[in-house]
Parts: sequence; structure tokens; C-alpha cells
Amino acid sequence: MGDSSVAGALVPTVPKQEPAPSGDASTAAPATAALLAAAAAEEEEEDEAGARAGVGDGGEATTDRDLLCPICMAVIKDAFLTSCGHSFCYMCIVTHLSHKSDCPCCGNYLTKAQLYPNFLLDKVLKKMSARQIAKTASPIDQFRYALQQGNDMAVKELDSLMTMIAEKKRHMEQQESETNMQILLVFLHCLRKQKLEELNEIQTDLQYIKEDISAVERHRLELYRTKERYSMKLRMLLDDPAASKMWPSPMDKPSSLYPSNSRGPLSTSNPGGLQNKKLDLKGQITHQGFQRRDVLTCSDPPSAPIQSGNVIARKRRVQAQFNELQEYYLQRRRTGAQSRRLEERDIVAMNKEGYHAGLEDFQSVLTTFTRYSRLRVIAELRHGDLFHSANIVSSIEFDRDDELFATAGVSKRIKVFEFSTVVNEPSDVHCPVVEMATRSKLSCLSWNKYSKNVIASSDYEGIVTVWDVQTRQSVMEYEEHEKRAWSVDFSRTEPSMLVSGSDDCKVKVWCTKQEASAINIDMKANICSVKYNPGSSHYVAVGSADHHIHYFDLRNPSAPVHVFGGHKKAVSYVKFLSTNELASASTDSTLRLWDVKENCSVRTFRGHKNEKNFVGLSVNNEYIACGSETNEVFVYHKAISKPAANHRFVSSDLDDADDDPGSYFISAVCWKSDSPTMLTANSQGYYYNATEFWHYSKMQKRK
Repeated sequence: MGDSSVAGALVPTVPKQEPAPSGDASTAAPATAALLAAAAAEEEEEDEAGARAGVGDGGEATTDRDLLCPICMAVIKDAFLTSCGHSFCYMCIVTHLSHKSDCPCCGNYLTKAQLYPNFLLDKVLKKMSARQIAKTASPIDQFRYALQQGNDMAVKELDSLMTMIAEKKRHMEQQESETNMQILLVFLHCLRKQKLEELNEIQTDLQYIKEDISAVERHRLELYRTKERYSMKLRMLLDDPAASKMWPSPMDKPSSLYPSNSRGPLSTSNPGGLQNKKLDLKGQITHQGFQRRDVLTCSDPPSAPIQSGNVIARKRRVQAQFNELQEYYLQRRRTGAQSRRLEERDIVAMNKEGYHAGLEDFQSVLTTFTRYSRLRVIAELRHGDLFHSANIVSSIEFDRDDELFATAGVSKRIKVFEFSTVVNEPSDVHCPVVEMATRSKLSCLSWNKYSKNVIASSDYEGIVTVWDVQTRQSVMEYEEHEKRAWSVDFSRTEPSMLVSGSDDCKVKVWCTKQEASAINIDMKANICSVKYNPGSSHYVAVGSADHHIHYFDLRNPSAPVHVFGGHKKAVSYVKFLSTNELASASTDSTLRLWDVKENCSVRTFRGHKNEKNFVGLSVNNEYIACGSETNEVFVYHKAISKPAANHRFVSSDLDDADDDPGSYFISAVCWKSDSPTMLTANSQGYYYNATEFWHYSKMQKRK
């Protein structure tokens, strides 16, 4: 075989014809001449050959059928020509001739001696392959392909090429370095902007804190000075009886400052008592002297002689919830600062108090949050029913005056108890003062807010009943619901109106003066809870199994005013803390607080467990209480997302002592209005607890 060199990376040259290694050359001459002519034609029409071997739409090479091996139907590799003029892959035709002695195309007699290398076809195929690489491969792949083909290159050309590559590399490295620096600079600018904003926010917060510290210190100093003047007058009165004429009457003294001490000096008939008061007064004055010096020096007073156990316990409670309290303080302070554009009279009134916007609100929250420490049981109510083993209580409600409370559940009875009797007269079994039998299991109760003798119930058959407690008879029965009714509620502002929700996906508004429903709202999911807004009979909140709370204006019930979303499971309860604050409970083990005026979520409360049962929900001013499937009752402050207190109930019965407390759950809770006392019931049913939210001072007395 002769030498065949290629004079370039992409355009290979056609080598000179070499003599055949074996066989009869004269036999193959006509076929070779024809192939040379075809190759010359292809060389002149390069674009046409390139189009025939171009890249298709799918990205795969499309090859002329004439360039395919008739045996393997692939592009011919190591082309060999037969004496009859057909080209095959060398391995394909040799393998065929080892079994047969004929041409696969025309069938003529053929032996291995009649095979000849087809150099021209190989060159054409290489040329087509180079075109495909030029069209599809990157410059790096093309350069690598050219080197792999063994193309000759002068050293000078190679040096020039390496210089260009080195320069290109240097340029690319510089460009990449500039890009990296630009990205780093952008990041640093963004970081500085963010930190400056944080610094500005921190400086603003520090200014708020500084102003508030000054205001509180001024107020404390005024209180101490007032107390010192009061103590001096008291000492003068005790030392000089004639000075009693100079003593102002109780009507002249401020009623808000130290009311317990204002009545003390007037009872001086007992000399021993007077002597004790003198001794107490000396300690009080000494104590005030320390406190006054502390205010003037702006340092903390000595904890040992001044701080009582109550103060220390409340400080510990602040430290335990410091992050939550800090977040709430800054939120209220910033909101108050943004709303400083008030009327001049409001600003003047605020300056007279010495407190800026938001601080007074936070002080109220801090006071109420640290006032109570834990829950304790003050009474137990047992009303075992020998004829009903299932006694789960689903609802507890106080009457208008908080003198009576009613319970209802699966025992098909509404039982009314007198609260004072249950708390003040312990007994093994308390009997209800009123008991009313129903046809079905009860799900909810609602006492009329104006009439002490009217109470409404909803049951498992979908019947809403209005009862007269005094006569123990039903006044009205509404049977329009098709499935179990879960909730019923009387309006606070319109005592004749009540609303109910059912598993039939309907909310119905009733009037006690008519037999049919006044308003019917069709929804797409089961209704778990309904509640009137306490400030209006037009607005109703609906807790639904679709994980949302729908807030309706009954004057236009075709669509809700707003839909509050955030719960991940069914909303089991909705309760109003105020006209603008709505609390909700869900089986996703969370409570949520909503602002129905701004239509936004305020806070999420976590700590209890509630995944499948109705565990109760009750609100009282700033506190929210709910049950848990761990047989515990939890209390949350509306400004703090973590529990303020919780209590686990354990049965005192000998028969239940071995039971697992986790097998029971709290089924109902109810606050006593404007009181730290609540009623709770668990799934044991016959077992209620009057629970008191315990003050820190009571803890100290017990210790």
C-alpha cells in the first residue's frame, strides 16, 4: 500500500491509486475507473454530497443509501470492491463468502480472491465524516479530531497556535476573574444595604427602648414620691394625734394608689394594732428609701431586701418567654410609632401619661401574661349516669349571669348545674337543678345572651331546638338540616336570631319568631362551627372542613366577605375575642388568631395535640383555652404563641387509676366571663373540673 497523506484538518486529500495487493487487476479495472469518475463528480459537487450526508432535524446524520453496506445496512467500513462492481464492508463480505460463493447483490460467482480495496470510497466516507464534525462538533472537538487524524504541522505553526491558546486562556481567566469580582461586589453591596437597614432598625428600636425606659423611670419616680409623701403624712399622723386634723379624708386621696393602705390608718382603736402598724411603717419607709435611691441612680435595686418572691417568679416568667415578648413589644412599638400621625388631642393625652404609642398596650400584655402562673383544680363535678355508659360531654355553656352552666353530650340530656353549689359545696355526686331529655345525641349548646331561661341545642339528627329552662320544654324545633348539626349560636345583639351549621354543607339562620329558616347558605364542605360576631348580628364566622374560615355578611350571603386560609386540616371551632379578633381551632394541632377587620392572620399557637377529636375552644378577654388529646387543657395568651399554662387531668377513681391518661382527651372547655376560672370535661364524661388560673401571689401563699 502506498503513502496517503492528508494536507489539513477538515479537507483530506485524495491519495494516488495503489496497485491491488492480490487478484486480477484487469478484472477490477472497469469498476475502479467507474468509481474514480464518481469520486471526481462528488469532489466537484461538494455541497450536494454534503447535503446528502447532512444533519437531519432530529440531530442524527442522514446518509445516502448508496454508502450503506448491503449486508449490515450501516455506513461502509473498510470498503472492498467486488469484481462485479459492488462495495461491502470487508468483514461483512468475508464472513458471507465463508458460507457462500456468490455476490449478495447480484448473485454472481464470487471468491475472496476477487475482492479489492476501495480506497476512493474510504476517502469519500472520511470526507463526509469530517463535514459532519465541522457542522456539529465544537472547535475543541474539531481540533482534537484533527490531531487524532495525524495531520502534519510545522513547529512554527504549532508555536503560534500555542501562543494563541495561551493568550486566549489568559484573556478568559481575566474575564472570569472580573465576573467573579463583579458578583462578589454585588453581594457585598446587597449585604451592606441589608445590614444598614438592620442597623437602622436596631437604632430605631434602641431609641424606642430608650424613650420608654425614660418614661417608665419618670413614672416610677412619681409613684415613689407620692408614696413617700403619703408615708410621711402617715408617720406624722401616728406620732402626733393632733395631726389627724391635717389628714385628708379618703375622698380627697387618689383612689387608684394603694387602696389597701388608705383604709389602714383609720382603724386605730386597737393600741396593739397601732403599735404593729408603726413597726410596719418603719420597714416600709426604709424600703421606700432604697427604692428612691435606686430610681435616682438608675440601677437595679438590691434583689435580696427588696424583691419579693412574687416579683422574682414573674421575672423568671418574662425570661422564659423573652423572645416572644420582645417580638410583640417591637411589633406594637413600631406600629405605634408609624401611627403617630394622630390628632393633636390624642398626642397631648399621650404625653400627659408619659407613654408613647404601643408601650401602654405592651404593659397591659406583660401584666396579664405574668400575673398567672399555672392551673389548679378547685372543684370536681361527678354526675354518674347508671343507665348510660357513654357520657362524653361535647359542650359546656354558662348562662347570662354566670350563675348556671349547662352540659350536653352523647347521653341525650341537657343538665343544668348551679356553679356556686358545685364549687363551694363538695359532694360525691352533684345533681343538676334542671335536666331535659332529648331524642338524639347533642353536639352543641348556646345560651341566649338576654334571656336566662332560653338555651339552644343542636344534635346528631340535624335538629336545632330552642328550650325553656324554667319549664324544661322545647319552644321551637327546626328540622331543615339533612345531616348532623355540629354547631349553634345565639346572636348577642339580636336575641331572637340564631345560626347553625351541619354536615349537609349548609349554614342556616333562624328566628325564634318563625318556624322556617330566615337565611340559607350552601357551601361545598361540611360545617364544623358557626359563631356570630359579638358586635353585630350581620356577621357570622363559619369553620369548615375545607380547612378555611368563611366570614359572611348576612345582608349579602351569596359570597363570603373574606375567606381566611392557613389551617392544614378541618377547622373545628371559631370564637370571637372581640369584634375584630377571631380565634380558630383545627385538627392540625394549632390555634390561629385572625383580624377580621384587616383580613389577616395575627398569630399561630402551638403546644397542644389535636388530630382527630373535638377538644373544645373558649376565649376570655386576652386568653384562649383549648383541650388536648393528651388529656390536658392548655391556656394561651393572645400575644404569645406558646402556652401560658397547661394542666393534665388524672382521675381520682380507683377503677380508673390504672388507665392510661393518654387514652382520654379533653372534650369541652368554657371560661367563666371576666374570671380566671374555667370548666373542662374530658372523654370520661361523668367527670368535670372547675379549674382556676392561679395567680403568682397564691403560689407564694401556698408555699
